[in-house]
Amino acid sequence: MAVAVDDKFHDECGVFGVYAHPEAANLTYLGLYAQQHRGQESAGIVSSNGRKVHVHKDMGEVAEVFSEAKLKELRGWLAIGHTRYSTHGDTVLLNAQPLLAGINKGSVAVAHNGNLTKARQLRKRLEDQGAIFQTSSDTEVLLHLIARSPQRDFEDALAESLLELEGAYSMVLLHGSCLYAVRDPRGFRPLVTGLIPSQTLPLGTGFGHGESYVFASETCAFDLVGAKYKGEVQPGEIVRIDSEGIHHRRFADKQKPSYCIFEHVYFARPDSLLFGRAVHSSRERMGRQLAREAPADADIVVPIPDSGIASAIGFSAESGLPFRFGLIRNHYVGRTFIEPEQSVRDFGVKLKLNPVRSLLEDKRVILVDDSIVRGTTSRKIVRMIREAGAREVHLRISCPPTISPCYYGVDTPRQKELIASNYDVAGICKYIGADSLAYLSLGGLRDAVEDPNEDFCTSCYTGKYPTKVPRGAPADVVERRGNR
Repeated sequence: MAVAVDDKFHDECGVFGVYAHPEAANLTYLGLYAQQHRGQESAGIVSSNGRKVHVHKDMGEVAEVFSEAKLKELRGWLAIGHTRYSTHGDTVLLNAQPLLAGINKGSVAVAHNGNLTKARQLRKRLEDQGAIFQTSSDTEVLLHLIARSPQRDFEDALAESLLELEGAYSMVLLHGSCLYAVRDPRGFRPLVTGLIPSQTLPLGTGFGHGESYVFASETCAFDLVGAKYKGEVQPGEIVRIDSEGIHHRRFADKQKPSYCIFEHVYFARPDSLLFGRAVHSSRERMGRQLAREAPADADIVVPIPDSGIASAIGFSAESGLPFRFGLIRNHYVGRTFIEPEQSVRDFGVKLKLNPVRSLLEDKRVILVDDSIVRGTTSRKIVRMIREAGAREVHLRISCPPTISPCYYGVDTPRQKELIASNYDVAGICKYIGADSLAYLSLGGLRDAVEDPNEDFCTSCYTGKYPTKVPRGAPADVVERRGNR
């Protein structure tokens, strides 16, 4: 029996690419491994020597999909990879990425992080024109647009096709002996560039003797492969790497940025640098600001691991209350497990988290977490803390109430399933059974991520979207939640 053990938003994928490295596939494997938190349903790598392409992808986590033998088959000095999260019946190998296609402009592979909000309309138009789709992924729309472009040069066709897309997309592509990186004009999802010291490739490869460029969704991938962070792929930019070096091309007019603020709240690993900001520092500042906005008369500060740890450290430092690991996380919970025949209350949460009674007993506890989605897991955790002997439980959330779904590459429930869209803070507090509940203000969150110009997308907290999005139609919700 499968049992859900969390109630969180899920980022729907991570991408990685490497150019001119003798172990391109191995580095891509490591890059995906470092970004496993961005998707656990499937993983894939496409490699190339500039002429012949190799591919392997499967369902499962990175270490399950790739064996040493499989990696040896992925020959070449170019590679891109993808790790994916999906939902609601769309967890099938057919949709695993990178997508690989032979089109009239040559073989092309693409790995995509984001969500194309106009994909359904574009797909219908292309199908009416005779296009035959092999997957239900929105990413495939781009391949058909490139194939049908009148531009004969691949990069020109890519640039033209990107102008037809709307929504969020950070992509890496392989075409011939070139590696491309692309980011949408608003920069919703992160995409960073790195450099590995000079590598020697066999003579005659056509790749020259120079530095190896890498792209990733997060800089934590660079730390593992020994790459130096060089900066971000700019919104509205195509970056091409070839034998002559790195080339930058703007394909769209500059727009006001809409960086995903939830990357800093929850998605990204705390050791990453995203949108030019250190994630761990952002989260500590969230906790400090939360302590200033919503103090409580308590004895200890306890994080809900792992995502609440950095904010709890900040809350503890600002409030002067001691930080304690009052909840211990079991890191070896698989995607499915067998529940005992005799039902155990809150079994899924208990399997993942266990309270430390000696730290909690007879204490007034401030419990810090990054978000509340449906509220079901928070309710179980509060109850578990009480059963461990806590006198009081005060829940503090290091972001504002989440009232709206995301259409830009995040798996979120329907709006009616978001507890904060149906109840006020007092109602949520009563439901979860805490003695008090407080959220970080939107202004406090913006201060924590150093966003004076409001360059971050906060639509999940405000319901105000920076682009046109399909709203209210069930088909659109299925499309949004199932594509990645």
